[in-house]
Amino acid sequence: MRYQANRDVLSDAVSFAVKLLPQRTTLPILSGILIRTTDAGISLSSFDYEVSSQTEIDAEVTEPGTILVSGRLLADIVSRLPNAPVQFSTDDGKIAVSCGSSHFTLLSMPVEEYPTLPQIEQFSGVVPADAFAEAVAQVGVAASRDDVTPVITGVQLEIAENALSLVATDRYRVAVREIDWDGGAGGVEQASALVPARTLQEIGKTLGHTGNISVAIQNNDERELIAFSAEKKTVTSLLIKGNFPPVKRLFPESVDNYAVLNTAELIEATRRVQIVLEREAALRYTFTSEGLTLEAIGSEQAQASESIDALLTGQDTVVSLKPQFLLDGLSSVHSEFVRISFTKTENPNKPGPVLITSQTSREQAGSDTYKYLLQPNLLLR
Repeated sequence: MRYQANRDVLSDAVSFAVKLLPQRTTLPILSGILIRTTDAGISLSSFDYEVSSQTEIDAEVTEPGTILVSGRLLADIVSRLPNAPVQFSTDDGKIAVSCGSSHFTLLSMPVEEYPTLPQIEQFSGVVPADAFAEAVAQVGVAASRDDVTPVITGVQLEIAENALSLVATDRYRVAVREIDWDGGAGGVEQASALVPARTLQEIGKTLGHTGNISVAIQNNDERELIAFSAEKKTVTSLLIKGNFPPVKRLFPESVDNYAVLNTAELIEATRRVQIVLEREAALRYTFTSEGLTLEAIGSEQAQASESIDALLTGQDTVVSLKPQFLLDGLSSVHSEFVRISFTKTENPNKPGPVLITSQTSREQAGSDTYKYLLQPNLLLR
């Protein structure tokens, strides 16, 4: 194999291919990048049996071929090369990389032992890339990081007619966002897929500025996977097996008791008052007609409180909330004002979950479909 490629284009492609590779693997060959020559240039791929990344770039190919090389090592090298064309060549099991006055020699890995990459038969539909990236960022924070229960470490994607909803929960909170879905002619109008949250978040960051993202959901006897593709970049991921809990039914249709606040003011006040809290402790939020008072009872040496403006509709309410969970919801609202609604439980002395939604102004509710439900009085399990 022998080819020449633009340094910046090649660096971006290699970085994309290695981004989803695991830091450590029991099979060293899975840490490699597969580079193949094509009619227009080269393709770069990585695969660890769960997630694959594939991309194509233009290159001047003088000798066709296929090589497998250590992915992270190649990424480190290419990212530090001088601003000049990069030349690759192979000879007797070694790979030579030259750029300007820089020269590297790498050992190739056995191509014949590399697993076959997943093939996408046809795409199920299209989503706007910017809306998808925003939705993944908003919802992904609520996914569990506890691998003991794998089913809630994922984000549930649900397609219904012309909408795609993303849902995540870690038992203490639930986040939901809905975006447009275009199934096109012969596309999918109803389906669901449970995707690992970490993988989905990387896909959102990588493909979030590409215009549209094509999505494919494949269910066959061998494997269930989902694929995302845009601008010659494709990522596939195995789906998480299991039944996602029916958490969307926890959201109330309407709530009469709520407060509207400036989002930035509430975020800053929460960050200040929580400084004195001990780990995992909750903040006390008292909503009255006069505004909101935040109180933190930390150790014997430190307490804190602060009051900010709030427009309350309904009765006075007191809730205790884990500050970081509240901040996650507030940071995902993406509006100047936020509405905090107080749901009810069968026990009148026990507050229900608080519902966080966007608010266009103090008087007008937001128009987006992001919802964040947070359980009060969180305790260590």
